[in-house]
Amino acid sequence: MASLDIFKDDAFSLQSLTKAINEQPYVPGRIGALGLFSEEGVNTTSVSVEKLGESLSLVPAGERGAPAPNVKGDKRTMVNFNTIHLPQRAKILADEIQGVRAFGSESELETIESVVAKRLGKMRRQLDATIEYQRIGAIKGQILDADGSTVLENLFTKFGLSQQTKAMVFATSTTKIRTKVLEAKRLMEDALGNAMYTGARAFCSPAFFDALTTHDLVEKFFINWQSNEVMRQDVRAGFLFAGVMWEEYRGAVGGVDFIGSGDAYLVPEGVPDLFVTNYGPADYTEAANTIGLPYYAKQEALPMGKGIDLEAQSNPISICTRPRAIIKLTAA
Repeated sequence: MASLDIFKDDAFSLQSLTKAINEQPYVPGRIGALGLFSEEGVNTTSVSVEKLGESLSLVPAGERGAPAPNVKGDKRTMVNFNTIHLPQRAKILADEIQGVRAFGSESELETIESVVAKRLGKMRRQLDATIEYQRIGAIKGQILDADGSTVLENLFTKFGLSQQTKAMVFATSTTKIRTKVLEAKRLMEDALGNAMYTGARAFCSPAFFDALTTHDLVEKFFINWQSNEVMRQDVRAGFLFAGVMWEEYRGAVGGVDFIGSGDAYLVPEGVPDLFVTNYGPADYTEAANTIGLPYYAKQEALPMGKGIDLEAQSNPISICTRPRAIIKLTAA
């Protein structure tokens, strides 16, 4: 019969539990599945983004042999972001393991490891959902807490920028939607400057997506698309129109939708370091000054030998380094 002494085994050390939670099967959210965000660990609890006042100008023609005009260096400023501490706690009580016995090919250790793994799996899924939520916040320009209202980071305020928006005016049947889309893409391209991108994607609220796909001119596009094939499919997973992949993005926390009703966000794809998630180290002495991992887990005994206290945590910060390149689209 298992006792709490089994948790002194190396299988339940910080290193082993951290390895176990990082090896849990990853069930990505939509943003994670697309791979928009590059990931990197840092050995501090804050990261800095260098902002360049990058104003480009044409080079005038000059006489050969004449002195060339001076090119002034851009003004550099550092914008700091703190990683966000996301702790999760669970208890495994003595009563939960007192009846555990070895059977078949499993030892007591292996059986209790499976109990811990299930608890870690649940904690990992909650952390993954929170990181997904913060990433959509980075796309929108505001990272919110779990209550859906407390602002943890406002990228526009931090960078001293304003958000770019484009009204699609779906309510008017004669609105040239394709032209509106191209205008939004030009705003995006202007904000990117000389940075190249490989494609464009729009994450739409259900209300925005319905208004887009039922607009007269867009419906005519569907009718002419591959002998009406698109009309027979559920296009919410994505369809290409005016060089943009449009898809419905659903999700809510605290009764607040991830994307506001009637809104969408136009995002460039394939831009290096446009979206970044950095992970800081855990607030354990063993992790101090080490490169941060996506997830950590640790356990300690409860008072009076009642069981163990299991903690999992992640310390991410998700950033969009060019927030004006993300265009907010409105249905009205």
